[in-house]
Formats: sequence, C-alpha cells, structure tokens
Amino acid sequence: MASKSITQLKYSNTNTYLIKGRHGSLLFDTGWAGTFPLLCRALGENKLRLQDIGILLISHFHPDHMGIAQDIADSGVTIVAAEVQRSFIHASDAIFAKEKNSPFKPIDDKAVRFTDISESRGLLKELGIEGELIHTPGHSEDSISLWLDRERALFVGDLNPLYELGMHKGTQIEDSWEKLLKLDPKTVYYGHAATAELVGKKFPIKHKSESSDTYALVKKIIRLIDKRYDTDIIQKKTGADPVFISDVARMYVTHPNVSVQGILDRIEIKGK
Repeated sequence: MASKSITQLKYSNTNTYLIKGRHGSLLFDTGWAGTFPLLCRALGENKLRLQDIGILLISHFHPDHMGIAQDIADSGVTIVAAEVQRSFIHASDAIFAKEKNSPFKPIDDKAVRFTDISESRGLLKELGIEGELIHTPGHSEDSISLWLDRERALFVGDLNPLYELGMHKGTQIEDSWEKLLKLDPKTVYYGHAATAELVGKKFPIKHKSESSDTYALVKKIIRLIDKRYDTDIIQKKTGADPVFISDVARMYVTHPNVSVQGILDRIEIKGK
C-alpha cells in the first residue's frame, strides 16, 4: 500500500516523486526540459502546490532528471545537491544546447545548496522528514538515492532495477545495491521502472567481509594504482606478488566501475 506521504507525479517519461514532511515537502527528480507546465498540472490534479515544495533533489544530472530544475528554482524552490554531485550539475547543458529552440534553462549555481552526504539527515529534518541521502554510483558517478526511515522507502533514480542484479555482478551497481539492501527497504521507487514492493523477497547479493586479507590487499593495490604508482613500487608497499598486482591492474583498468569483489571473482575465474 502506498504511503500517504509519497505522491508519484506522472507528467513525463521520468517518475517524479513528492514527499511530504511535517514542516514541508521535497520533490525528487524532474522531467525533460519543457515539461514545467505539465508538472504544475500534475501537482494541481493531486491537490498539491508548487509553493509548498521546500527543496528539489535530483538523483543524477542527466537531461531527463534535471530538465526543469531551474524552472522549479525560479518558483522559489531550493535545489539541493550532494557534494559528490557538485561537478556534474552542468553535465547536460551541452546536450540541451544541441536542440533548436530548446526551453532548457541551465541551473544557476547560486540557486543550489550543497550538502555533504553525512549531513543529509539534518537537512531532511528541516522539512520534518526522517531519512538520509546515500551515494549510489553505478548508473552514473553522481547518482544518489533517498532513504526514508518510517516508510522504509528508497528512491533510486536510474540505479539498475533489482530484477537486473544478476547481470551486474562485481560492479558498482552491485555494491550500491548491497549498501541499500542492508537498510531492509519495504518499497523501491525507480526513475523509470514500476515501483517494487520488496517484503519477503531475497536478492543475490554476495557479501564479502572487508576484513579478508586478500580483499583488503586488492583495495590497497587499487588505491596505489589511482596514485599512478608502477608495479615495482606497489610490490614494495604491499608485498604482493607482481603477477597478482598486474592482474588486479588489468581488471581494474579494463572493467570500468568494477568492484573489489568483481576483480577477485575475475581473477579466480582466470586461475581455473
């Protein structure tokens, strides 16, 4: 049964959600540029008002999720972005610029309030909403999800749906879902897929203890690769076998977004 605090606004190809708190409301995601009048109509049909929205959260800054963000901000709503999204807020500007007579308005940086993920509970509490923001890369590096405590609800934008999880073993997508499923969600609200009720369902997340010596070693090797150290220096700093280091480096470079567990799985398969 849908929560009375959550309203799905159906006015574009992107699912947009309005969440009511005790002291105000937030909007999660928007539609493509040009859909602002449709948003206003959808709000009216649900007996809601744009003026009652305190903040706009955007799951990630792709065109179909932030297209009317500035239109909404011009109406008095504050755009809130996580610090991990700061360098992405203009990622879609060039896409809209290619459209003739596009109604798109680039986001005015002064209209954005940035918050650290770790401080998101305090921000949501301003609206009387108990929950937090969670960085969930996989679909994109700037993807965030919204968690509501009382409703046990997740809003995940374009994070690949759970029914596809088996296709993304060993990737950031699996890592992000592992984080989210530990919250024991009841309902997942997607950016494009149908809302999913999860009570009583199990999903194939493979848990790996980070205390594992090999797991920790791979993490350390990856950090050193990111610092552009060569194999000899990494070998001296970690004591790892040079062949193992080379395998980790190759998997890491050739499989974008691969997780530590994904690297270990691939190395295990290679050795069989």
